[in-house]
Amino acid sequence: MLTIQYIRENTEAMVEALKVKNFDAQEIAKNIIETDDKRRLVQKELDDISAEANRLAKEIGDLFKAGKTEEANKAKQLTTDYKEKSKELSKVLSDTNDELHNLIVQIPNIPHSSVPRGHSAADNLIIRKGNERKFAKEGKLPHWDIAEKYDLIDFELGNKLTGAGFPVYKGKGAKLQRALISFFLDEAEAAGYFEVMPPIVVNEASGFGTGQLPDKEGQMYHVGIDNFYLIPTAEVPVTNIYRDVILKAEDFPIKNTAYTPCFRREAGSYGKDVRGLNRLHQFDKVEVVQIQHPEKSYQTLEEMVLHVENLVKKLGLEYRIVKLCGGDMSFTSALTYDFEVYAAGQDKWLEVSSVSNFETYQANRLKLRFKEKGEKKTILAHTLNGSALALPRIVAAILEGYQLPDGRIQIPEVLVPYTRFEFIG
Repeated sequence: MLTIQYIRENTEAMVEALKVKNFDAQEIAKNIIETDDKRRLVQKELDDISAEANRLAKEIGDLFKAGKTEEANKAKQLTTDYKEKSKELSKVLSDTNDELHNLIVQIPNIPHSSVPRGHSAADNLIIRKGNERKFAKEGKLPHWDIAEKYDLIDFELGNKLTGAGFPVYKGKGAKLQRALISFFLDEAEAAGYFEVMPPIVVNEASGFGTGQLPDKEGQMYHVGIDNFYLIPTAEVPVTNIYRDVILKAEDFPIKNTAYTPCFRREAGSYGKDVRGLNRLHQFDKVEVVQIQHPEKSYQTLEEMVLHVENLVKKLGLEYRIVKLCGGDMSFTSALTYDFEVYAAGQDKWLEVSSVSNFETYQANRLKLRFKEKGEKKTILAHTLNGSALALPRIVAAILEGYQLPDGRIQIPEVLVPYTRFEFIG
């Protein structure tokens, strides 16, 4: 969430910058400033009345002591009138603050100056590629056929138990899942991340803190009776660990990692791209989160990109890194890099990670601040996160890419100590 100070002081620059996200902020910026002007006037009137009421309250005793009973009673009546007026103004102020808040949360984060213009994934910028042409598509089966052949994943059973998009992993398919989770967590720990195991349901305040609410409530599963939400990513509970916290500059960087199941309604997703593991309602993911000093957050973003790149390199998967254009970025992100891996059996690229810098956007919602050494003033921190990695499409790419001529699936070398088997089939 942008601060009202930023919006007032940088109105034209903000409107221009948000054009990169294809967002027209002109009218809403005008409404925000007008509402803030109203808020300031009401606040000033309330402050003036409170000050006058306090002044009169001090005088009343002196008037009574001086025998000026009539004047004292008039002053008492005025203080009563001021109290009633204060109640009225307080209600107006509260309503105006709510109106202002509801307007501000409609404005997306300002994109970084390096974000390319564009409207969709077709306009994203490929930064670099790795393990190019490692897997040929000829003769490769899609992962859903492999899963059925070797009884690794049962999509129909998941449909019976819950519904479409909730697969059941079986035998070596389940072990491969567990191996990937352990591998990703070990790699994160080696990179200095501290592991946590957070709840997988969160309250409304947590959803608001990281920007899922009110923007994405339709994409989250809602537990209505308790007003909880199933998490779409570990980013939500892990980042919210630092909600309403004041840190010290010397605490940076704060690095956390977590494995969680993730839940997404994926409302409106239909067609061939949702087959098999390509798009699920429940999936496993390891997340990395950093809280960083504003001066170092973009250096940290590059380090996080290198961490994720190291994972796909070690898995031996063909990959590419893309910088998202303004039209394909999330509401809350200032800059995002996506990782895509090649799925040979489908002859297509699958997104497996997004690594983003949110600058102060989440921190302002979270009231996540820090103090420089020896300073009293608090400053908003920067938050960053990334998938490291999301499992379903990684599993799909491994099953499809590592098919051998005899039909067996070779396990990537780095996973063998975790799976304790080298082949499927």
